[in-house]
Amino acid sequence: MPSESLRRWNDVGVHALNEIEGAHESVGGTERGRRYATQQINYAYTAILSSQFQAYCRDLHSESIDYLVTVVPIALQDALKVEFLLNRTLDRGNPHPGGVGSDFKRLGVDFWNEVYVLHASNNRRRELLQELIDWRNAIAHQDFKLVGGEPTLHLTRVRAWRSAVNALTAFFDRVMRDYLRGLMGVSPW
Repeated sequence: MPSESLRRWNDVGVHALNEIEGAHESVGGTERGRRYATQQINYAYTAILSSQFQAYCRDLHSESIDYLVTVVPIALQDALKVEFLLNRTLDRGNPHPGGVGSDFKRLGVDFWNEVYVLHASNNRRRELLQELIDWRNAIAHQDFKLVGGEPTLHLTRVRAWRSAVNALTAFFDRVMRDYLRGLMGVSPW
């Protein structure tokens, strides 16, 4: 059974991504060949993909905290939540791999190592996530030196990032489920 965070990603997040994909098809068509007038849609798709993935990671982190604090007395739960959320990267920055790993490590899990154990391709997916964030920042700050100086972004690249983060959501969910079940003796979802 997936977490509520993963269910939301598969519903709200995927719906938002499908909408921007549909907008791209409306402007650029579905046939093979060079497309014009789609560059800004590719930029928007990148920003939306990053934001939806950030929402998923933040939701999963919060959901994990909510489950974890159930072992302490009710009077301490809010204080403990505040400590786990203090300076959370996912609240103030992009969902770059270092920040995601750091936020989950505060819960006691060696997050990325656990993600790597689950599938050999997760290291490459992490690289693609970093590439997505680099492009998101280049677009947001209009500084394409961050991505080698070339501002052209193709749909195939955005789709590769989407595929990578979509796969990562399922692995993140599994890592946290297994970790919390190991701590608490009962599966959180």
